[in-house]
Amino acid sequence: MSLHNLMQWMADTEWSVGLHESRYAYSIVESIHVWALCLFVGFAILLDLRLLGVTLKRVPVSQMIARLLPWTKVAFVVMVISGVLLFYAIPLRTYHNVFFRAKAMFLLLAAFNAWYFHSGSTFKGLTGWDTSPVTPRPAKFAGAFSLVLWAAIVFSGRMIAYNWFDCESPQKSAFMDTLAGCDRSQVEVP
Repeated sequence: MSLHNLMQWMADTEWSVGLHESRYAYSIVESIHVWALCLFVGFAILLDLRLLGVTLKRVPVSQMIARLLPWTKVAFVVMVISGVLLFYAIPLRTYHNVFFRAKAMFLLLAAFNAWYFHSGSTFKGLTGWDTSPVTPRPAKFAGAFSLVLWAAIVFSGRMIAYNWFDCESPQKSAFMDTLAGCDRSQVEVP
């Protein structure tokens, strides 16, 4: 079974159709996703700006992490659950959406960046630079990369709503079809 066929099967399930066609449920899930995203990204930006030495220079990084991380984790969990529900509501269209694919790639890079920062020697040596207004170069890099990635994630996520490059769009290049994973033999063109 191809991924396209799996997404088509998922789109045809009663729950997927019900969520997508619901008068209120889809909008509520989408709103929850945006609220959770705002909380998560807001907290991430605060920490990233501290790592860059732009703001809150007198606040120890360990204090910021201790206070923000629990809220960040809750926002992340809510954001992921609501995001999965949004995907489940329109799986085929979302799967073939170029902006969704970009968002997924940026999310993977952001996850790797966070993992690398938290498991790396810079974070393990936090006690040495915790109260310093100047953070080590690797921490600055992690903060800057995180800011860029989350800006790209938010932009890509917002662009998912537009179907400029959907498989059903007749006026696309073969390159865009490849990026979207379109197989013209499986897609009905109106």
